[in-house]
Amino acid sequence: MGNIIDYVREHGDISFLQEPLNEVDSLVLCQMVYMNFGRFVPGLEERNQLISIQDIYHHPDRDHLLDDYWYKQYNKELFEAAADSRRFGTLKMNYYVNVINVDDETQFSAITYILENKETYIAYRGTDATIIGWKEDLNLAFSKPLSSQHLSVAYMDKVSSWIAGSFYAGGHSKGGNLAVYAAMNCSERARGKLLHVYNNDGPGFRPEIRAEGHYEQIADRVSKFIPRSSIVGMILEDHSSYEVVESRGIGMLQHNAYSWKVEDRSFVRARNMSSGKLIRDAAMNEWILSLTDEEKHVFIDTLYEVVSASEASNVFEFGADIRKSVQNVLEAAREVDEPTRKAIQRIMKSLVEITLENFMTQRNNDK
Repeated sequence: MGNIIDYVREHGDISFLQEPLNEVDSLVLCQMVYMNFGRFVPGLEERNQLISIQDIYHHPDRDHLLDDYWYKQYNKELFEAAADSRRFGTLKMNYYVNVINVDDETQFSAITYILENKETYIAYRGTDATIIGWKEDLNLAFSKPLSSQHLSVAYMDKVSSWIAGSFYAGGHSKGGNLAVYAAMNCSERARGKLLHVYNNDGPGFRPEIRAEGHYEQIADRVSKFIPRSSIVGMILEDHSSYEVVESRGIGMLQHNAYSWKVEDRSFVRARNMSSGKLIRDAAMNEWILSLTDEEKHVFIDTLYEVVSASEASNVFEFGADIRKSVQNVLEAAREVDEPTRKAIQRIMKSLVEITLENFMTQRNNDK
């Protein structure tokens, strides 16, 4: 039982011609899109100039792939394993996009992989581990469609019109949300070529956003995976369309795709899920849906401010010392109005309960 790096090392000699894409392959591709391909992979306007992972591996500037990202060692190991494998080493990449607009808080990145069997995979990048990136995840689920979601649709429409065959789409965290949003709002022609969408712990959608798209037309082609203690992925989730996977992480650290347990060619499914967690998630989503637009924006901005007061620079530092972080948040929350303060207190209580629940489950599993 290992993770996605172990999977690539163990099964990398099997080509996509021999075995089609599976859920673990999808997460590998979604994790690699976090790497900085800007100087290697052609953009949307540079068509038909494909480059392989092995080509990049032998490039003298390949270390720049790891610029500006926090999982450098894991990403280095994953990329090296992929380059050394038949399954991933020869796949081609194209249409790299990386849009950052500070004015409207837009961060959008995507890449297209061409597999050995000529199928295509469109991968959308998620947020980084900063607290502002976590805020962006909340905005995706709480707000009206954002610029990054509109960009995801335009990207899927354009790329799908250029490729000859069918395609997959997917992403991790925000990337999972963007993949589903693009699939249910893309052109009818693009949707007809769509094989499957993989949402790896990405937030859901408000009911009206689902209704405005064509979600029912793609629902049977969507797979969503969340870890046992998912927080991001359970935002506005309806408890009927996801599978729970085991993770070696604790609490929010389970969002890390490298912590997800893999056995053979599949994720390890979690068992004995607590009904208490499901009740908490349902109550939280019911509360979210009850807020007005103004209340949602005030809540997100305020929560961001008080979580920033935890003195953690990223969500993993926040999760590493959950007691200290929660204490700092609750101290800062004293300065906000009573309804928002109570809402923040409920969320912090939920975080602690989820973390403790996961710790006990992990301890019992290790016995």
